Amino acid sequence: MPVKWNECADGKTELVLWPHRSLPRRGFAFFILGTCLLALLPMLAVLGTPVLWGVLPFFALAIGGLWLAFGRNYRDAELHEVLTLSREGLNLRRVDTRGAMRDWSAEPYWVKLELHEAGGPVPQYLTLAGGGRVVELGAFLSPDERVALAADLRARLAALR
Repeated sequence: MPVKWNECADGKTELVLWPHRSLPRRGFAFFILGTCLLALLPMLAVLGTPVLWGVLPFFALAIGGLWLAFGRNYRDAELHEVLTLSREGLNLRRVDTRGAMRDWSAEPYWVKLELHEAGGPVPQYLTLAGGGRVVELGAFLSPDERVALAADLRARLAALR
């Protein structure tokens, strides 16, 4: 589960959430290498002929398209959320893929954690309400991960009160 709890020295607890990555960068390099090798095998038959120059641009476009698509996916996966819990307050910071930050703060005693079974934009929709606002938490997590996170966060919020 792409969730990490950090205990800070000043008594605060940090929850860091990020989207799941099924293919690490090293795996991406192996994938591109394997794709190039497999795509080059049929080109051995036309090696040294003018046909190779007709096929080569399409090969380069295919590999370039894969490279750009995976690059975009890795940039999108830089999204993360940091929830800081302390007796003084809760602070949620969401960093978008372009680096834009959005903050939300509330008093921990008044924060209401809700796990919406149905009716939300996604199954097991997890929200925090407090400070006059309702914010979504872990939109990029799977439904099972949101359920586990809600149980864990509920226990930690109860300990703060």
